[in-house]
Amino acid sequence: MDNIINTLETLAVTYGLRLLGAALILLAGRWAAGFLSRLTGKLMRQAKVDGTLARFAQSIVNVGIIVFTVLAALNQVGVQNTSIIAFLGAAGLAVGLALEGALANFAAGALILMFRPFKVGQWVELAGIFGLVEEIQIFNTILLTRDNKTVIIPNAQVTGSPITNYSHKGLLRLDMVFGIGYGDDLLKAKRVLQEILHAEPRVAREPVPTVGVLELADSSVNLAARPFVKPDDYWSVQFAVTEQVKLRFDAEGISIPFPQRDVHLFSTS
Repeated sequence: MDNIINTLETLAVTYGLRLLGAALILLAGRWAAGFLSRLTGKLMRQAKVDGTLARFAQSIVNVGIIVFTVLAALNQVGVQNTSIIAFLGAAGLAVGLALEGALANFAAGALILMFRPFKVGQWVELAGIFGLVEEIQIFNTILLTRDNKTVIIPNAQVTGSPITNYSHKGLLRLDMVFGIGYGDDLLKAKRVLQEILHAEPRVAREPVPTVGVLELADSSVNLAARPFVKPDDYWSVQFAVTEQVKLRFDAEGISIPFPQRDVHLFSTS
């Protein structure tokens, strides 16, 4: 009986100390995970890294330290980590193969958030789709098209195709063509176009708007107008300038040719 009691006391002392050590390891690991994850987020915010990427990095650090802490605690109580690590490796491989597309989108999202080829609120063309960037997520990018459609594009497709950023430079060139008749005063028409562009407040003063003869077409002399505007004003300026050209050309007696067809009738006896 005394031997049994002594054995139980020995086991209690041995495993009690191990359990106490494991508990201390878990407590220390939990504190370290919180501290280091907060430190990671703070450093990334100071480096002006996107908030979504910073929060994801925080969670990765937190989970990584907690997993390491749990393995250390299990080893403290005598559980061999070799089999656990092998199991986690196999499970990770299986999950990685199952989530191959999601992981590709995540990696692409991390690159987008890190290098910032475009930002929220900019007009872009991604994967052949033109729209306003509403949100950049870790797996997808959300665009709002001009006809008010919401398009969700996987980030792997975004980085796998050319990215056109229309807002990066702050101004876009608006290309417009207006035809006048061969009998009209060319210099007068150019002066009227320059006056229209100068009077439009949404047209940028620098670079200076260009007005020139584009081509001598079959039935008209085509004049090119090239003002620079903000991306948000692109269509509104085009509509307004086109309307003013029609009104001013009519007032100034400048004709706008349109296709005509002469029909010749022959009578037969």
